[in-house]
Amino acid sequence: MRLTRRTALAAAAAWVAAPALAADDRFALRGQPTQGGWLRGRVPQGTTALRLDDQALAYAADGAFLIAFDRDAVPVATLVAETPAGPVRQALGIAPRAWPIEHVDTPMHPAGMPDAEFARRRADELARIRTARAHDTGAQGWRQTMIHPARGPMSGRFGAQRVFRGVPAAYHGGMDIAAGAGTAIVAPADGVVVLAAVADLFTLEGHLIIIDHGMGLNSAMLHARTVSIGQGAAVAQGQTICQVGMTGRATGPHLHWGLTWHRRRLDPLLFLQDR
Repeated sequence: MRLTRRTALAAAAAWVAAPALAADDRFALRGQPTQGGWLRGRVPQGTTALRLDDQALAYAADGAFLIAFDRDAVPVATLVAETPAGPVRQALGIAPRAWPIEHVDTPMHPAGMPDAEFARRRADELARIRTARAHDTGAQGWRQTMIHPARGPMSGRFGAQRVFRGVPAAYHGGMDIAAGAGTAIVAPADGVVVLAAVADLFTLEGHLIIIDHGMGLNSAMLHARTVSIGQGAAVAQGQTICQVGMTGRATGPHLHWGLTWHRRRLDPLLFLQDR
């Protein structure tokens, strides 16, 4: 049975309040175990390796770690810690969500650009984005509760199936905030800028900034009017990094904020304390 977004969040609510206390022989977890959600925790004492299903994971010197779940995550995942006493396993139930359909009155790629030119440029842009997201800067923002990068009405929800002028496309991979043009966009958590499209415009994203928050987690800020920080810069939570615009594929001024964890797309709303 598919659950509504409200029901899915309610099912996961008990995890939010549960503190990630140290545990000698088991995992300690808290967070939002739902599609697009996350868990933070600590590994059992003596852990020598950690994995989620078949994926090897990093964890900090103090045993802390982050895991997250894609928009289309399957209902159950298994967390495994290897210890001298043997493996410690924990099954994780991932609550499903129902996804809406959104109709967008704009073409799928920039008008007037030939398909071959768009494909060539897009391949290069996607390569730059993949390279940026692969950077491990050691940032510690993944430990923080995130703040709103801009304030304004939510005009687009994560996970919605997009239809561009009658043509079905991929789901919406982020959260749209309809703030006014020129509104400051701030870093939602500490991190390092791993991509800053300052002089160039990406075909869909426009002026784009990607921030690595560490542990595989990164933020992407799309459609900026201007960018006020360069690649390689360390940023603190709340620091201004760019301004709201409508560059790239945008029907009006807004911020598209996307979050990914090891190429899994996440719901930024679930990372905010004040939703």
